[in-house]
Amino acid sequence: MIDENENIEAKEAGDAIEDGCAEEEITESADALKEKQKEIKNLEEAIRKKDEEHGALYDKYLRVTAEYDNFRKRTAKEKEGIYSDAAIDVLKNILPVLDNVERAVQFFDVSEPEKVFEGFKIIHSQFLGALEKIGVEEIKSEGEKFNPEVHNAVMHEENEDQPENTVTDVMAKGYIKGDKIIRPAMVKVVN
Repeated sequence: MIDENENIEAKEAGDAIEDGCAEEEITESADALKEKQKEIKNLEEAIRKKDEEHGALYDKYLRVTAEYDNFRKRTAKEKEGIYSDAAIDVLKNILPVLDNVERAVQFFDVSEPEKVFEGFKIIHSQFLGALEKIGVEEIKSEGEKFNPEVHNAVMHEENEDQPENTVTDVMAKGYIKGDKIIRPAMVKVVN
């Protein structure tokens, strides 16, 4: 019986050890589970913060996009206004010349050619004044050295009295405003 008692005691001792190990394993598992739950909470909090940050950035993006679109529309409208204003300024200077041309046509009298000629000289002078007011200047050409940036050679001639590449005749005057060429002068050049 002692053997039996010893067996029972040994079995109970083994069971107690197993129970202790199992209890220890359960405690470790519970601790690991709590750690994982804590990690999940931290990750959920990080995701929530990132969602808020994303929302704020997306809102900012939409506002900047709308602001840029408004800027683009506003500058296009301003550009159109500037062009319109410039055209009006030019026309204000040219319309009086047109008025004088119409008057000359209305009162044209072939019996007095000197008066007609004088009238056209006045109109010519007025037109040049209108161009000057808007900053348009004639390109000086005759007797000048040929410059392909401001001259368009439409004819060439041999002339030993003139240096080579000299403009000898202007078929159509050229005009410039500031540094922009409105129309190059059409010229005859010595070869």
